[in-house]
Order: sequence, then structure tokens, then C-alpha cells
Amino acid sequence: MFDSTMLNSASGTTGHVSHTELSLGSTFFRIFKRSFDIMVSIALLPGLLGAILVLLVLNPFLNQGSIFFVQKRMGRGCKSFQAIKFRSMRKVTKITRSADDPLELDRITPLGHFLRKSRLDELPQILNVLMGDMSLIGPRPDFIDHAEEYLQTIPGYRERHMVRPGISGLAQTELGYIEGTTATRRKVQADLYYITHRGFGLEMWIFWRTLSVVAHRAGA
Repeated sequence: MFDSTMLNSASGTTGHVSHTELSLGSTFFRIFKRSFDIMVSIALLPGLLGAILVLLVLNPFLNQGSIFFVQKRMGRGCKSFQAIKFRSMRKVTKITRSADDPLELDRITPLGHFLRKSRLDELPQILNVLMGDMSLIGPRPDFIDHAEEYLQTIPGYRERHMVRPGISGLAQTELGYIEGTTATRRKVQADLYYITHRGFGLEMWIFWRTLSVVAHRAGA
């Protein structure tokens, strides 16, 4: 259904699209999408509770510190919100990694490796979905400091925030883990493709691809 060579069709050669080109979907689709988000998130709450109980036992040995990691990220309308995840890295006083620095792999804990590979570290974000900050499917939200830099340097980056950010998205299932400005340009193209083409078919495709990625543990 989707090929990465299609990305340029959403953004031309520069990665920028006008507001009139962006599709927010029909009213029925938006109602369906939000209802689906809420129903699936509620269904996953027992799993979240079970994961918390297991981590309460394992964390002291394999991932010392708090269970949750809360980080300010850029959401719809370029407004910040607090994204909730299971912590997978050793805590630092302040994040110093710039937008172009590689992921600090040395900070990932033994249990954190499993959480990231299985994508279980993302599970608490169903709380963000229920609070209305996120959707199950949509552009992945970036750390606020990096996002503010991308706003100034990447064409189309602002437009990707016209919809709720997602726990999973087209860029994640088709391009994999993204880091750095150059790769983020490709991510933006995928996000704009999603926004301009979003509907029931693409939504279910991404949902299925997400399940496939999780099943094959193709995380970062």
C-alpha cells in the first residue's frame, strides 16, 4: 500500500506543503478515530497495570530508579505536553543531547533494552491518548528542545503538528528509528504524506504495520 518513494508526493522537493493541501479528514473519520483511540486505550489499561506491577519487581535489579519517564514534547498546534513512557535509560540531571547527536546507547539499562525492542516503553502513552494529547496513530512527537530547532530548519515541520501526535506513525513503521536533522526531514515527509492521505485505509495499514513491527521486535 505504501512505498517510501511516495514520500515526495506529499511534499514536493522541499518537504513543504500549504495548509490548503493538508487534509484533516472527514468529520466522520475524525469521530471514528478519536472513538477508536479511546476504546483501544481503555482496553489496554489492564495491560498497563500488569506491566507496572512487573516493573515494580524487576526495576530494583535491572533498571534502578523510577518506573516512569516524563518528557516535554511538542504536540498538536506546536504546543507542549508531558509525554509518559516507561523509563529505559539511566537518569541524568539534564538532557544535553543535541538534535544531531546520536542516541546515548550507553545509558540504556538491561531491562531498558527489552522495553525498547518490544515497544513496551511506549505503553504508558495510552494515558496521553486518554487525556487528548495524543492519538494511537499520528506523527511521533519530538523532544521540545529538538522540535523548536526543527521548526526553524526543516520545511513542513510546523505543518506536521496540525494533528495529534501518535504513539506510532507512518514514519516509524516504514522508516524505522529516526535521529538527526537529515533523517528528520524524511520523517517530516512521511508525516505530511500521512496527513494529506489519512483515512480509514491508511490508518488500518499503519495499525497493522505497527503490530507487525512489535511482533518482530524491530524497535530502537
